[in-house]
Amino acid sequence: MISLGIDTSNYTTSCALYDSLSDTVIQEKQLLPVKEGEKGIRQSDAVFHHTQALPVLIRRIMEKAGEIPGIIGFSDRPRDAEGSYMPCFTVGSGAASSIASVMKIVSYGFSHQSGHIMAALYSCGRTDLASERFIAFHVSGGTTEMLLVSPDDERGFKADIIGKTLDLNCGQAIDRAGVMMGLSFPCGKELEKLAEKSAKEFSPRVFVKDGCCSFSGLENKCREMLDSSSPEDTAKFCLDYISHALVSMTVYAREKYPSLPVVYAGGVMSDMIIRNKIESTFENVFFAGPEFSRDNAAGVALLAYFNRRRADNAR
Repeated sequence: MISLGIDTSNYTTSCALYDSLSDTVIQEKQLLPVKEGEKGIRQSDAVFHHTQALPVLIRRIMEKAGEIPGIIGFSDRPRDAEGSYMPCFTVGSGAASSIASVMKIVSYGFSHQSGHIMAALYSCGRTDLASERFIAFHVSGGTTEMLLVSPDDERGFKADIIGKTLDLNCGQAIDRAGVMMGLSFPCGKELEKLAEKSAKEFSPRVFVKDGCCSFSGLENKCREMLDSSSPEDTAKFCLDYISHALVSMTVYAREKYPSLPVVYAGGVMSDMIIRNKIESTFENVFFAGPEFSRDNAAGVALLAYFNRRRADNAR
């Protein structure tokens, strides 16, 4: 079976095809344009750019398809929580529902967060965990959460928050530091390249209490450091700060749930400086590859396939 996935997140238009026979994924993505010097994008602009980009990406990916999809998965909300809503997801959900109606195939809506988690499991070769309990981090520009995840037949996953940011998200902190240094938004890739040129190793004091973290002071710390140090060292400090905070949150999770594996998803987790720090500190931790860490539609394509398979097996 071929499963089509569609995700229209705050910064990326994505579509993907999952082939269950070969267990392979192909993707098409396009970042939404953000004006130079800006730290984000308005939802009205995001909706407009998604409506322009999505038909082009679907046409491209269908040209690569060996056969017509038999099922569609799409993101229709940021998280599985009451009131979780962003207008940008209506573009993908509307397109997916329309395609499914015309083709007379089944479509499933999932949260953007569940898609991230499933993409991470696929990328690290641990889709078996989808039927078990595990810890998942979802770390991006819009979310910084540590989750206790368990299977859910309808939503893909049931995710209970056991730790989170109390203010800024990790991705926001990175983008604010990057824009301060004149980098292009979103700043993650460029900030990492800058940090790789630094020979410094920082051990900053971070705030983590009961699994919750704070990044509100990081922007000011980076600004102060930039006045007296190089952009390379400032970028490295920023990423080391985030690394230490995520390590402290993981320690908290391991103390509460010592036997559970930990999976890291979301765009921030594609940063190798952060990833290397965590991998050198813990065992039984798993990361998505960069293309499956950043916003993508592969996760919802996979979730749609597994939901359909469960439904078929239940008949």
